[in-house]
Amino acid sequence: MTSLVPVILCGGSGTRLWPLSRTSQPKQFLTLTGGEHSLLQDTALRLKGLPTSLHLTPSPILVTHNDHRFLVAGQIAAAQLPTGQIVLEPVGRNTAPALTLAALQAQAESAKSGADDPVLLAMPADHIILDQAAFHAAVVQAHACALKGDVVTFGIVPERAETGYGYIQHAGQPTDTAPQTIVAFVEKPDAATAESYLKSGHYLWNSGLFMMRASVWLRAIGHYRPDILQACQAAMAAATHDMDFVRPDAALFTAGPSDSIDFAVMEHLPKDPGLGIPTKVVPLKAGWSDVGAWDALHGVLPHDVQGNAVVGEALMHNTEDSLVFATSRLVATAGLKHIAVVETPDAVLVVDLRQTQDVKNIVARLQSEGHALAGSHRKVHRPWGWYDSIDSGERFQVKRIVVNPGASLSLQMHHHRAEHWIVVKGTAEVTNGDQVLILSENQSTYIPLGQTHRLANPGKVPLEIIEVQSGSYLGEDDIVRFNDTYGRS
Repeated sequence: MTSLVPVILCGGSGTRLWPLSRTSQPKQFLTLTGGEHSLLQDTALRLKGLPTSLHLTPSPILVTHNDHRFLVAGQIAAAQLPTGQIVLEPVGRNTAPALTLAALQAQAESAKSGADDPVLLAMPADHIILDQAAFHAAVVQAHACALKGDVVTFGIVPERAETGYGYIQHAGQPTDTAPQTIVAFVEKPDAATAESYLKSGHYLWNSGLFMMRASVWLRAIGHYRPDILQACQAAMAAATHDMDFVRPDAALFTAGPSDSIDFAVMEHLPKDPGLGIPTKVVPLKAGWSDVGAWDALHGVLPHDVQGNAVVGEALMHNTEDSLVFATSRLVATAGLKHIAVVETPDAVLVVDLRQTQDVKNIVARLQSEGHALAGSHRKVHRPWGWYDSIDSGERFQVKRIVVNPGASLSLQMHHHRAEHWIVVKGTAEVTNGDQVLILSENQSTYIPLGQTHRLANPGKVPLEIIEVQSGSYLGEDDIVRFNDTYGRS
C-alpha cells in the first residue's frame, strides 16, 4: 500500500502582512478570514474528505522553525487533529531543504511500518483555498500521476494579468482540465508579458503546491543539488527526538545551502527529459490565494455593495473598495477609497491597496531602528499559554496571563523584580519558595524578589491571572529557570 503523506511547510518571516503578522507569529498562525481557524489549521483541515483510496496518513509531517514549534503543535492540537512529526529547522533554509527533510522523515516512517515509497503532498501553510471540492478533485488527478513517478505541481487558472506570481507554461489546450506536461517555469513577468500569458491560455500561476513520491524528490534534489541532499541526510542521521519534535543536527543543517523548490529542481526538470522524471501540472480553479499582501486578502474576503471587506468591528461612511481589519476596537472610516486600515492593540497600518508591497519597507525600517514591534505583538504566545502586557510605567508592568489547562510555567526566579499575582478565573497552583498554594478567583499571592516560584493550572479550564511586576528591571531576560517542561534554559 502506498500512503499519501501531507507535508505542511510552515516557514515565513511575517513582513508583508504587518502589523498583524510579526516575526514571532507569521501569517500562517493567524486567523485572517474571520473564521475560527488559522491558515495552518485550515491547511491541515483541508485534507478531510479526500477519497479513502488515496490512503491519506492520519497526521501530516510539519516542517517549521524551532522558534515556532509550540505554536505549530498547539494549533494542530486545538484543531483536534492528530499531531504528526514536527521537523524543526534550526535556521531557515527555504523550501527545497525543508521538503528534503520531510521526504527523509517520510521514508523513515514508511520503513518502520513496512509500507511502500510514500507519495508526498507538499503544501505551504499560509495559503487560502475556498473551494475544497475542487481542490480534492485536483489532488486525485495529481495522485494518479505521482504514483507513476511524475513530479506534479498545481497551476492556478489565472483570473487577471498578474505580475506578482511566477507562471507555468504547459503543452495542453487552454480549456484542458486534465494534468498537462510542463513546458517551462517562467519568472514574474512585466505587465505586457503577463497580458500575453493570459490571452494565450497556455500559462497558469505557480501555486507552490507539489506532489511526488519521496524517492523521486530525493533523486531529483540529489541530481541537481547534491549539496542540499547531503546536508539534509547528515542532519537527519544525527537528529534527536523529543515529544513530537524531530530535531535535525543544527550544525550540519546550518552548514547546508538555501534554495527554493522551484530554483533547485522544478525549473530544471522540463528541460532535462533524459533524467526520466516527467513534470505535470494540474489546473486548479479553487479560490486560491497566497495572501501575499493586504490587497490579496481584500480580494478573497466577501465584499459589501461598495466593494469593502471587513474583519472585526468597523463603521464605514462614504468608503469604497477598502479593507478594515480590526482586532481590538471599533475602526471608523470616512471618505476613503482603495485603502486598507489594519488595527492591532499596539500598532495601526493605513496603506493604499495599490501599494501594499511597500509594507515590507516599513518592517525593514522598524528592524533597522531596533523596534520591537517588527518582531512581536504585545500579546506573546508561550508553550503554556500566553501573556499580554496591558500597562507599564517607571518600575512597574502589568500583565494579563492565561495558562492552558494542565500546563505550567518553569520553576524560576528573578534578580530584579517582585511580582503580585491575582487570580481572576480558574484555579492556580502556586509554588512560592517552600510553600505550594491553591488559589481560586479573587485570591492573590506575593512573590518577593529572588524567590523561587512557579505558576501551574491544575484545572480543566484556562487559568487567568493579573500579574503586577515591580522592580528596577522588568525585561523578559531576567529569568533564571531551574526546571522547565519545555526544554528552555
